[in-house]
Amino acid sequence: MSDALARPAAAGTSAPPRSNAVVAVLALAGIVVSLMQTLVIPIVPELPKLLDAPASDTAWAVTATLLAAAVATPVVGRLGDMVGKRRMLMVSILMLISGSLVCALADSLVPMIVGRALQGLAAAVVPLGISILRDTVPAEKLAGSTAVMSASLGVGGALGLPAAAFIADNWDWHVLFWTSAALGVVSLLLVVTLVPESHNRTGGRFDLVGSLGLSAGLVALLLAVSKGADWGWTSGTTLGLGAAAVVILAAWGRWELKAKQPLVDLRTTAKTQVLFTNLASVALGFSMFAMSLVLPQLLQLPEQTGYGLGKSMLTVGLVLAPQGLVMMLMSAVSAGITKAKGPKVTLMIGALIVASGYALNIVLMSELWHIVLVSCIIGAGVGFTYGAMPALIMGAVDPSQTGAANSLNTLMRSLGTSFASAIAGVILAQMTTEFGGYALPAENGFKVVMAIGAGAALVAFLLASFIPKRNAGAEPAVVEGAGEATPVKA
Repeated sequence: MSDALARPAAAGTSAPPRSNAVVAVLALAGIVVSLMQTLVIPIVPELPKLLDAPASDTAWAVTATLLAAAVATPVVGRLGDMVGKRRMLMVSILMLISGSLVCALADSLVPMIVGRALQGLAAAVVPLGISILRDTVPAEKLAGSTAVMSASLGVGGALGLPAAAFIADNWDWHVLFWTSAALGVVSLLLVVTLVPESHNRTGGRFDLVGSLGLSAGLVALLLAVSKGADWGWTSGTTLGLGAAAVVILAAWGRWELKAKQPLVDLRTTAKTQVLFTNLASVALGFSMFAMSLVLPQLLQLPEQTGYGLGKSMLTVGLVLAPQGLVMMLMSAVSAGITKAKGPKVTLMIGALIVASGYALNIVLMSELWHIVLVSCIIGAGVGFTYGAMPALIMGAVDPSQTGAANSLNTLMRSLGTSFASAIAGVILAQMTTEFGGYALPAENGFKVVMAIGAGAALVAFLLASFIPKRNAGAEPAVVEGAGEATPVKA
């Protein structure tokens, strides 16, 4: 790998010719991973028939991905800091390819769950990619590159739904996973060819006890949250898992504070800038996922209900696809605001845009163009927040800790989405209307969820206001050989 690529130009000089290619390759990898997350949505209702298994069991094809992603994200992020972010990025993409191949060959439940779990292990691709950008992209281009990489999650999710619905409607469902595997291979080859390895590493020993403790605590917590509605929120299993999560995570925190080389440096995460960014991430994860729960159901419910639009899954995907493009377009705008005012301002603006989108959705939800408008407004806000949060994290931690720090921030967003799914599920299950002998979510139920989504975004705005205006102790976003760089304002 040439020195020109491995060591970016100093601030104020022209970028290496291939730095844009690095950003594009990493963003593509992020899009492929987010595609994996939406790939299975069109066939979820058909899985019991396709896999000859009860619906309660086939639901694990979704739950397994969630659990694997939660466990892998902080662990792989830490390993990236230790042994190389590019190396762990390639391992993550290999997990995606392996999982896709297993699912593509599956005709029964167990291999499907195994394959989906392997796909979930690739979830660290985006935080690893952002950390690689810090080490390889010139300082003056870091804000824009980070925003593009962050937006790749939304773009993949938005474009993946109509693509997956089209494939599922016209070909055998296994083609979904063959496509995912092929895209993974392309991403891996491009990473091997164009992405340099970072020289910022911590080395040292891996905190195996810490990783096992965090994994056990997260699995217990997410199982209680994601399966509580099925098992009963007051059932012994749900309460037992919740209590176990509290005990395990408390013991894990104590261990991490004493460990010489912890999996997660809790003292760093306690810094005001990191702490409030992560708390805001939980609130935003909650808010952003509410849209994914409400809008597709509104579009698919029968028109005879008086508020449903009676559209197919393919139409749902096409209606929601523009939000992904808006996220990508807004990444350049958010980067400009970050450079001028700092990522704190960008995060607060994004949170307000998200809140306004939900508020608008409460009164505009009866036409296709209403849904397109609302999803694009929320998508614009998400584009702002996704670009700002990594910038805030990287402005407060040492370059050798960016993999773990960004991965933890991603995990916080994931926890928010899990809680959103549980709470929205309870609301929509309780607020129903009778239609054709079935209980369907009522219009007011959707409005309550949207109001909660707006409120969560406003909570994120409030939390972001506590982030210091400027982190005097932050290290400049500069790598070895890059010369002087201007620190990113907080």
